[in-house]
Amino acid sequence: MAGKKKPLVVITRKLPDPVETRMRELFDARLNVEDKPMSREEIAAALREADVLVPTITDRIDAELIEQAGPNFKLIASLSNGVDHIDVAAASRKGIAVTNTPNVLTEDTADMTMALMLAVPRRLAEGSNVLTGDKKWPGWSPTWMLGRRIWGKRLGIVGMGRIGTAVARRAKAFGLSIHYHNRHRVLQSVEDELEATYWESLDQMLARMDIISVNCPSTPATFHLLSARRLALLQPTAYIVNTARGDIIDEDALIKLLQDGKIAGAGLDVYENEPALNTKLLRLAAKHKVVLLPHMGSATLEGRIDMGEKVIINIRTFFDGHRPPDRVLPARA
Repeated sequence: MAGKKKPLVVITRKLPDPVETRMRELFDARLNVEDKPMSREEIAAALREADVLVPTITDRIDAELIEQAGPNFKLIASLSNGVDHIDVAAASRKGIAVTNTPNVLTEDTADMTMALMLAVPRRLAEGSNVLTGDKKWPGWSPTWMLGRRIWGKRLGIVGMGRIGTAVARRAKAFGLSIHYHNRHRVLQSVEDELEATYWESLDQMLARMDIISVNCPSTPATFHLLSARRLALLQPTAYIVNTARGDIIDEDALIKLLQDGKIAGAGLDVYENEPALNTKLLRLAAKHKVVLLPHMGSATLEGRIDMGEKVIINIRTFFDGHRPPDRVLPARA
């Protein structure tokens, strides 16, 4: 972009310092130093004035906002893997490109999935609270704080994409038996490596697993994929872990199962209406029936820097007149 006017880039949230520094070097970048979420009105103003918007998954860029974009606005370069917060079709109709940052959060999210898979059956949060709570630790006992072994258990992965496969590799190393449901069967070589069993029927898989890991993307087709009917298929000794998106699970139905003791527990990093959290989940966490994390599955410094670098590459490529490597096209009906 040498000799050209730098594009005006508005970034909706604070990013790691190395990313912000590079953006200031390359673009006319407006940073959000205070990291205060931008209001809908502020985002609309940015769309009218800027050339590029860099939103995150917490910024909903719908058709109404996109219609307010100014004549110079050309690119939504999202700092996210998913783009369910952006009306990609509306952007396309207005001649606005959309990019994301895929394939950089796989290992971090898989690590957190595995952490929750251990935390819930082995009662890690509950055990930690014993040492930091008001009561004195009484000491070790053979029958105290007994959890459940995960070695030898059956893991059912819902969504065997990059993250689901990375989870499977970790889980296999922990001695779990790998099962999965996916829109398409994975390569035979992957199945052989993981000794994985494919289930065409999600219902049949759910009814037979000890642990369920949700790793599919949020799309209209996966909204409440784990519905009340499907959740009721789980065994009473089963655990469920979700590090994907909250709306894939019918949260009210999951809460009811946990309250009634019809499943053994859950580990959640995402929620249906986040950042609002159902108070019933908080009460269940206080009773040690669920482990709750604040959407931190991908929260590593390395991961965020990698995402920022992808955003920069997409912006530079676009304004150099080429197709951005991570352009997202509208889904076909």
